[in-house]
Amino acid sequence: MIIKNVNLETVCGITSKLPENMLPEVAFAGKSNVGKSSLINALMNRKALARTSSQPGKTQTINFYNVNGAIYFVDLPGYGFAKVSEEVKAKWGKMIENYLHKSKQLKAVFLLIDIRHEPGNNDKVMYQWIVKQGYSPVIVATKLDKIKRSQIEKQLKLIRTALQTDKDTLIIPFSAESKQGREEIYDIIEGFLTKEEKKPSP
Repeated sequence: MIIKNVNLETVCGITSKLPENMLPEVAFAGKSNVGKSSLINALMNRKALARTSSQPGKTQTINFYNVNGAIYFVDLPGYGFAKVSEEVKAKWGKMIENYLHKSKQLKAVFLLIDIRHEPGNNDKVMYQWIVKQGYSPVIVATKLDKIKRSQIEKQLKLIRTALQTDKDTLIIPFSAESKQGREEIYDIIEGFLTKEEKKPSP
């Protein structure tokens, strides 16, 4: 996938109305400190379009990035570690659930899990939300460069077991440092784009 142009087109807050996009969308969900902005920047081939921060919970909006005028990368608010009130966390949760439920163009949801740790309760809830809305989440196991090669299989099995995934669920180990895993994610996204192109016109 060659990234020619990227544009942050729409930013939706808690009270915003979701855009009625005509292009397909792929969404990215994950804990506040899981490396979501780093992944999106790596996929968009940009250094800092999605803002990374040492303070978890910086993404407090749903951000729609128009990529190549062909697809939207949708950055969902990080959950879990943000230093915000329970009330605000509940509103963010509602916002994510609302998007998953209402988007007419959403083709795939990538759920990011830190490969170093067993998925927490928030991760399990998010996984179940995505499944409940009719999607088969693609798991991206981030921070691959932080563990030894010999630990990879064990950690992937831990993620699969904790989330109780289907045996067909894809888990892609990913490193923002080396970009390992990026091509596999591109392949999945391009698969959805190809399907869209083959759809008969109404």
